[in-house]
Amino acid sequence: MITLTENAINAVGRFIAGSDKPTAGLRIEVTDGGCSGLQYGLKLEENQGAEDTVIDYGSVKVFVDPNSMPMLDGMSVDFIDSIEGSGFKFSNPNAVKSCACGTSFNTCS
Repeated sequence: MITLTENAINAVGRFIAGSDKPTAGLRIEVTDGGCSGLQYGLKLEENQGAEDTVIDYGSVKVFVDPNSMPMLDGMSVDFIDSIEGSGFKFSNPNAVKSCACGTSFNTCS
């Protein structure tokens, strides 16, 4: 299970409301890249995938593909809005190595 904080749910809701096209929810995925080998990807989706895990937060649905789910299970996503900057913050218990950028990680030591 992936947990979104109230701040993250509200931020995603704002992004969906401001989208130019119909949006069914937020995709959270893991892709190759970043400083540590893997990176988090976030994007608004028009439709969920047939094999997606769907996590329903009422006004926001989160879609996770079957390849990403094992690496994201147990993760918490927050949205930080401060004078120093705004953005999503990931707390992933599966990450054994991460980068200072906050979006790159690895599940291998």
